[in-house]
Amino acid sequence: MDLTVKTLSGGEAGQLSLNEGIFGLEPREDIVARVVRWQLAKRQQGTHQAKGRAEISRTGAKMYKQKGTGRARHSSARAPQFRGGGKAHGPVSRSHEHELPKKVRALGLKHALSAKAKASNLIVIDDLAVQDAKTKALIANFAGLGLTNALFIGGAELDQNFARAASNIPNIDVLPIQGINVYDIMRRGTLVLSKSAVEALEERFK
Repeated sequence: MDLTVKTLSGGEAGQLSLNEGIFGLEPREDIVARVVRWQLAKRQQGTHQAKGRAEISRTGAKMYKQKGTGRARHSSARAPQFRGGGKAHGPVSRSHEHELPKKVRALGLKHALSAKAKASNLIVIDDLAVQDAKTKALIANFAGLGLTNALFIGGAELDQNFARAASNIPNIDVLPIQGINVYDIMRRGTLVLSKSAVEALEERFK
């Protein structure tokens, strides 16, 4: 698969041949969905907590005598049926993380990249670097490329001027190649890779 390499200013900087085993697969939504679900479950805080009857600060003495009142038998006022009592089967602090095989995770990333390539939502830029950290200038560059909702993946080291200039732009995310992930790829309309990012991906999956 051949793709035209572009510059940030909108010009052309040659051709690049993409690996069919990474960018040319037939996308499978089920695999991508599994990886996204795994990612979101892994990052969920899980700090939800309701107090059960054992955690309520309230007297545990029997409410009234067992017999002779004509009322139902009760003991502790911490029981769930009473106002101010504990919550029955309420949420508890826990991890929502679940296992997903490493090979499925890797396959999910390939299918996400292939989905962007198949939908013509993949752009390769020769270098994600600017001289000055000016957001206004970068917005003009993005407008020339037709980018309003995009994820930029740079090399191992991001150009700080580019990262700072892009940080103020809505719906634009910038990540180093180490941070590439299925969820961020799918939540943005266009995927923009630098040449060094493409090389790193092909080295990773070779």
